[in-house]
Amino acid sequence: MSIEIRVGPAQLAIHQGHAVLLSEPDGQIQWPSDKGLYFYDTRMISSWSIYANGERWELLNGGATTSFAERIFLVNRALVTEAGPVAARTIGLVLSRHIGGGVHEDIDLTNYGSSKVRFNFEIAVRSDFADIFEVKSGHFVRRGNITTEWDRKHQRLTTAYRNGDFSREVVMRALDGDAPAGYANGRITFDVELAPSATWHTCLAYDLLDGKTCYPAPESCMNQAADQSKNHKRLAAWREAVLKVETSNDQFRNLYQQAIDDMFALRLPIPGTRPDQMQLVAAAGLPWFVALFGRDSLVVSIQTSLVYSDFARGTLDALGALQATARDDYRDAEPGKIMHELRLGELAKLKLIPHTPYYGTADATPLYLIALHDAWCCTGDRELLTRHLPTAGRCLEWIDKYGDSDGDGFQEYATRSSAGLENQSWKDSGEALVYPDGTLVKGPKALCELQGYVYDAWLRMAQIYDVLDDAGRAAALRAKAATLFDRFNAVFWDEDSGFYAFALDGDKNPVWSVTSNPGHCLWSGIVPPERAARVVARLMQPDMWSGWGIRTLSANHAAYNPFSYQKGAVWPHDNGLIAHGFKRYGYSAEAARIAFDVCEAGGFFRLNQLPELYAGLHRDDANFPVQYPGANVPQAWAAGAVFSLLQAILGLQPDAPHEMLYIDPDLPPWLGDLTLRDLRVGEQIFDIRFWRAGEQTNFGVLKGNPAAVVRRDMTVWRDLLKHEVKDVSAPAG
Repeated sequence: MSIEIRVGPAQLAIHQGHAVLLSEPDGQIQWPSDKGLYFYDTRMISSWSIYANGERWELLNGGATTSFAERIFLVNRALVTEAGPVAARTIGLVLSRHIGGGVHEDIDLTNYGSSKVRFNFEIAVRSDFADIFEVKSGHFVRRGNITTEWDRKHQRLTTAYRNGDFSREVVMRALDGDAPAGYANGRITFDVELAPSATWHTCLAYDLLDGKTCYPAPESCMNQAADQSKNHKRLAAWREAVLKVETSNDQFRNLYQQAIDDMFALRLPIPGTRPDQMQLVAAAGLPWFVALFGRDSLVVSIQTSLVYSDFARGTLDALGALQATARDDYRDAEPGKIMHELRLGELAKLKLIPHTPYYGTADATPLYLIALHDAWCCTGDRELLTRHLPTAGRCLEWIDKYGDSDGDGFQEYATRSSAGLENQSWKDSGEALVYPDGTLVKGPKALCELQGYVYDAWLRMAQIYDVLDDAGRAAALRAKAATLFDRFNAVFWDEDSGFYAFALDGDKNPVWSVTSNPGHCLWSGIVPPERAARVVARLMQPDMWSGWGIRTLSANHAAYNPFSYQKGAVWPHDNGLIAHGFKRYGYSAEAARIAFDVCEAGGFFRLNQLPELYAGLHRDDANFPVQYPGANVPQAWAAGAVFSLLQAILGLQPDAPHEMLYIDPDLPPWLGDLTLRDLRVGEQIFDIRFWRAGEQTNFGVLKGNPAAVVRRDMTVWRDLLKHEVKDVSAPAG
């Protein structure tokens, strides 16, 4: 008999918007730990425990029912009361929570004994109001003042934090209870009396205040809310709006559906650039990165462009509004640069960290241009181009002036901030970039994928300028791209190994450590077709290909560690982009192999949720994926990897400006049938069925104009970027 193994952190997490509740499996928050109720980068509740006459409760089982709701079943330990002893497991406790603005908590008790019981039900709660950066680092400095006030008449406990003009408050309200609450000695208490078979209920509402606005908890109980709550209605509307997938492969279907739900859960409301408009972007991940990011949000926009194009619209608006306008060394900002990370907690308010926002990323600026072009291809929205053209122009200026700081034709980065990131690519940990002997690479650093992103961005912007009738700028960008292509392939390529250096160091010496980075160069198209086979083959060698996906660093490297953050672990989003790159050069089988590996790994994780990363251990018949400790789950671009893999398998090439969808499907044996529902390309909506017959993949258009769906090799799409766009009709806006 086979045993089902589920991997993942032993914790419960529910979240919505900027509010995140992270607890132990029994629903409690033990202090000290990194658990708590977080809101706008501040831990509002740092300790939460429940007792019956001073005794803890025992967990039976519990779990999240959706991203925004959880239910936990507990029983009592043996109690001593005035009326006599109460045997263990006589009283059942069901703890139900759902989050939406604040948190609503239902407490339901049942007496399963044969005698009446009476006891004190106690909730011990504390708030430290620690900044999320301090919680993560484990170094907390108390700065302001905390006050607590109990309002017996209104059954309300208010705990407030003040430090100058920074403030946070959490208001706990006892609602609809079968007994009034009291408060003393840091505990909310209820006098509970239960006859045999009787039940007892009360609610607690946790309202959250950021100093300006109150975010109230849902008023209805979880049982009463059912499918009528705002969150359930939003989830139903979301599932209706996005691209849907049907397949007989249960694992892929489950992984895709969970990715859809994860994207819903990570939606973050951001004020738009247009009046009275609230945009949605994808927060990077739970629990540490529930914030607006540059690189992460842009990559997710690209991953989801055919799944939900409004992410791209919101991200382009939000990041464009925060584009740097002046040089600020503390924040690593320069005019035209796209931000890296925006934080709203106390440390940011006091400018003790540079995240106001912080601009220490070298890749967000070219990725902004790639995301803009990608959104145009998927939507055909000409107004999208004209609205963001000024931002795009400033991005191009930044690439020339600041991205290539020494004028050698390559993009390099180095921090000028005392609190800045040493590494400013997607591998941004301080130890990520190493020479072959394992020592840290010295900067400024010119990573291979940065050159690819800029090359791709220039070609895409050339197409945009074609559409906007600016032939001069289009031609200039194509010329620059051609020059970069030649120089990159002359300097970064090693003929003997058939692979690219992953970086140039501060002395312009190539760093020949074998990493996953050159896989992104396939995605961007900067690799000549005659070299692609060797790059693909090198990435699929056993030292790079773990069987669960491609590692970030070769297992033969001196610094390799499968449990490290970016020196040997496997990142799903990295693999998704690499698989997409394989497909763009015609390597369908290898792209499908990566998709299989990642999907198989996903089946081992709780809820089929792909984590931010997992260990790069070699796969065999006796093991399973091992999650990296502290990995964000869910994580937006990890979930988005599923969409990248889908595009790689089907070769989807949207051309909304011409009202066309080109496809290059090659279903692998493990995925013999696939149907897409509500695939939106501009104003058109398609249902398309794909099926494998022998070695051939067939397709049929079930809904939409069949003439608008045409088979075309993905390599054609890659090559078309190099040429002027002809006869572009005015797309629907």
